[in-house]
Amino acid sequence: MVKQSGGFDAQGTPPSFIPSGARKRPDTGRVPVPSNPSNSQIPPAFSPTKPRKRAANRQPVRQPAAPAAPASLQPRVPRQSTGSSRVASVARSSSSRNSGHGYGGSAMPPQRPNRSQPSDFNDVVAKPHKKHHWILTTLLAVILVIVLALFGCWNWANSQLDKTDWLTGKADTDGTSWLVLGSDERDDSGIGGSADDTPGFRTDTMLVLTKPKHGSSSLISIPRDSLVKVDGNSMKLNAVAETQSKKTLPGEVEGITGQKIDHVAEIKFNGLTKVVDALGGVKLCYDSTVKDDYSGLNWQAGCHVADGGTALAFSRMRYSDPKGDFGRAERQREVIGAIMSKASSSDTLKNPAKTQKVAKAALSSIEVDKQTNPLTLVSMALAFKSATGKQGITGSLYWTDPDHYVEDVGSTVLLDDTKNLELFSQLASGTHKPGTVGTLAETVAQN
Repeated sequence: MVKQSGGFDAQGTPPSFIPSGARKRPDTGRVPVPSNPSNSQIPPAFSPTKPRKRAANRQPVRQPAAPAAPASLQPRVPRQSTGSSRVASVARSSSSRNSGHGYGGSAMPPQRPNRSQPSDFNDVVAKPHKKHHWILTTLLAVILVIVLALFGCWNWANSQLDKTDWLTGKADTDGTSWLVLGSDERDDSGIGGSADDTPGFRTDTMLVLTKPKHGSSSLISIPRDSLVKVDGNSMKLNAVAETQSKKTLPGEVEGITGQKIDHVAEIKFNGLTKVVDALGGVKLCYDSTVKDDYSGLNWQAGCHVADGGTALAFSRMRYSDPKGDFGRAERQREVIGAIMSKASSSDTLKNPAKTQKVAKAALSSIEVDKQTNPLTLVSMALAFKSATGKQGITGSLYWTDPDHYVEDVGSTVLLDDTKNLELFSQLASGTHKPGTVGTLAETVAQN
């Protein structure tokens, strides 16, 4: 195709109708515009494809002798201030104007910096604000105060514990097991008589609290009259600690359950009274009206808020209970559940004075093994709450004869060793479903 003067081709077709592939712009000697406008720093309004019309009264600007390099290839003008991107952008725009870069002599206007992309290293490394320093300092101070407070509480609680050598050397087994004992040993408080009136002590309350790694926690009562043999001698389980040693009792319980006893907590006779009174009483329920001279319980059928003395009698009463010692074990678990429920309630925990009073009463009322610390007691309390909840497991051991007579010993409970070993294996592994277990529970279910 032959190009004619005036931009028309040989056929006289104007340029706008010539196919784009056949068009050719006249060589004006101007510098090609980079394909990426963002790199050239040339706004679309200054594109060379659409020359801007000059105002009629504007004086022509002299063109430079040689075309200037694109702005992206020009050397960067040093920033005047590392702390202000506005100054840097003004410096760059001034440099563009002074270099004469543009088309038709038009100067480039100053452009706003792109905040999402730093222009140089100084935009990346910013000086930290002074307020960050005091925020960090304050945070560290608060953490330090909390740590010191917890450490102080830990030391105070640990110093209140009465520790004794209870544990055996049995190898570890699944989960964690606590042997919880209630002793009838009297002290100088006068509650229940003096030590002269009732010498010695019996562990009339025995419970095994088990917390598996996964699954339901359990609280299982051991009948006080359970028959055991120590060095070939038959005796009731509640007399073992007094007549043998404190280490012997956990050992006998380990033989019954097949599981290691990790911790022991013995609640002194008057300890229950102190804790319940510190809580302001606990709600207990019993469907029968009772007036028992042996325990001192005077109870009207129904549910009542019991003070410390009433809760202790409620836990001790058995002669007026048709189920005897087994019924007493049920009520002991009820009292423990009521104490744990109220001690962990929001009304108690939101009252620091009350919480401290309860903690002091509890710590002064128990004797523990030498491996127990405040964290152990917290874990035990949580396991108690879980075991006595809806997803917990409660009950008593399995037995074959609840009134097995032995010469020089009296009426005892003959345990079902096979069933008990199987039961505690499931409890320790967490495979037993929630509910009530033991021979008593099965007898009630059948009736």
